[in-house]
Amino acid sequence: MHEVKVPELAESITEGTISDWLVSEGDQVNEGDVLLELETDKVNVEIHAEHSGTLQNIRKKAGDTVEVGEVIAQIGEGAATAPAAPQAPAPQPEQKEAAPVKEEAPAAESVEEAADGDGDITASPAARKLAREKGIDLRRVRPSDPMGRVTVDDVKAHTEQPPAKPAPAEKKQAAAPTPAVETDPAKPVERVPMTRRRQTIAKRLVEAQQTAAMLTTFNEVDMSAVMEIRKRRKEAFKEQHDVSLGFMSFFTKAVVGALKAYPALNAEIDGTDVLYKKFYDIGIAVATDNGLVVPVVRDADRRSFADIEREIANLAKKARNNKLALSDLQGGTFTITNGGVFGSLLSTPILNAPQVGILGMHTIQKRPVTVDGDRLEHRPMMYIALSYDHRLVDGKEAVGFLVTIKKLLEDPELLMLEG
Repeated sequence: MHEVKVPELAESITEGTISDWLVSEGDQVNEGDVLLELETDKVNVEIHAEHSGTLQNIRKKAGDTVEVGEVIAQIGEGAATAPAAPQAPAPQPEQKEAAPVKEEAPAAESVEEAADGDGDITASPAARKLAREKGIDLRRVRPSDPMGRVTVDDVKAHTEQPPAKPAPAEKKQAAAPTPAVETDPAKPVERVPMTRRRQTIAKRLVEAQQTAAMLTTFNEVDMSAVMEIRKRRKEAFKEQHDVSLGFMSFFTKAVVGALKAYPALNAEIDGTDVLYKKFYDIGIAVATDNGLVVPVVRDADRRSFADIEREIANLAKKARNNKLALSDLQGGTFTITNGGVFGSLLSTPILNAPQVGILGMHTIQKRPVTVDGDRLEHRPMMYIALSYDHRLVDGKEAVGFLVTIKKLLEDPELLMLEG
C-alpha cells in the first residue's frame, strides 16, 4: 500500500484546496497519471500518481483544505476489480474448507444486495468493510457520487448523523426559514464560498493597505508618438517577430528607465534595512476568471521590444489556462497593471507587497491639449498613476518617477538610450 501525499509546493505555500479529483476511488491508475488538481494561493497544481495500482481510501474531497505532507489517499496493489472478486463464490460444497475465513465478507455483501431488492449496491470495498464494522445497512447511506457509488466518506457521514426522529424533524422544518434573506423567493440570494485564491488576494490587499504607508500620485501622457510608431511599424514588426507590437513593451521599457533613475522604487523594506535590487524583473498584472495574477518578465532591461511582447503574451496565455508555474510568479521587483483594457479612466492601484511601487495604466482618450503654449489640439491622452510606499519613497521621487515615464513615452527614441 502506497500513500498519496500533498507534495512540497514552494517555500511560501504550506496548504491548498482540492479543486477536483480526476479519478474515483477504486479506479486503476498508472504511475504518472494525474490524480487531482490542487488550488493554492498562487497557481493550480496537478498531483500525479507515484505508483501504479488501485486508488483507495480517499480521505479528502473536492473543496477540502489539505496541508503539505498530508496523506489524502492510498494506492493499493493489483487491479481495481480485485476486491470485488469474492462476490460470486463457487458452489456451496467447495466453500466448506474456506468457510471460517472467506464466508464473512461475501455473506455481508449478499445481505446488502438482497435487501436492495433489484441489483447490487455500488460501493467501494473500503466502504463495504466500514459499513460491516459499524453495522450499517448500505441501503440507508446517501451517496455523494453522482453515479450513486457509496464511498468511505459517505459511510462516515452516515454514522455522524443523529437518528431520525419525527418530532425533531418537524421542529427543524419549522426553523428552516430563519435566514429570511436567503429563502425569500422574491429576493433570491446565492451563497458561494470564496476560492482559495480569492481569499488570498483579499487578505494580501488588506495587508498591503494596513502595513504600507501607501500614497498615489498621477500624471498624464500624450500617446501620439507611441501610436504613430505602432501604426508605422506594426505590420513589419508582426511579420519579422511573429508577435504584435503593443503598448506594454513601451511601458515596460519606460518603467525600467525610470527605475534606473529612481532606484528606491525598485527596492524592498526588510525590517530596518532596505534591499536595493540591481535587476529589473517586472510583474505584469493579468486578469483571469479566478482572479488577478502577476507573472513576471525576467531581466526586462536586457530584452528587446519583441522579447517583452512575446513573453507577456506567453505568460498571459498560461495565466488564463491555469498553467502558470510558481516560478512565473515569484521575485518581481515592480508591477505594471493596465486597467485601460477594461475602459478604466483613472484608478489608485494597490501595492503588490513587498514591492514598494506599482504603475497603473489607463484608457487612451482624445482630449484637448495646449500645444506650443497657444493652440489647442485633440491628442490621445492617458492618465498614469503611481502608488508607492511612503515609508521608503518620498513624494519628490514619486513625482520624478512619473515625469520620467512621461518623458520617455512622449519621446520614444529615448527608450533606446535610457530604457
